[in-house]
Amino acid sequence: MSKYELALVVNAKIEDEARAAVVEKAKAYIERFGGTITEVEEWGKKRLAYEIQKMREGFYYFIQFEAGTDCPAELEKRMRIMDNVLRYLIVNKDEK
Repeated sequence: MSKYELALVVNAKIEDEARAAVVEKAKAYIERFGGTITEVEEWGKKRLAYEIQKMREGFYYFIQFEAGTDCPAELEKRMRIMDNVLRYLIVNKDEK
């Protein structure tokens, strides 16, 4: 099992319940593909470096998890089509 981090930027114009649902859905996808979530950090609303879909702000979340090597690819397939996700990035955190 490798260690990964999912950086997630969620639409800031939606309500708190909808934003929480997006994060829960991402966590459910991680667990569905055999991952174990170790930590979830919420950084809150931050200004974006550039406009994305005519929005200047987004809510930032960082989810650390451990999973097999096939989990990130499956997760990216799902994240790409999720509503209210402006950007995402999955990084391998294993030290070599």
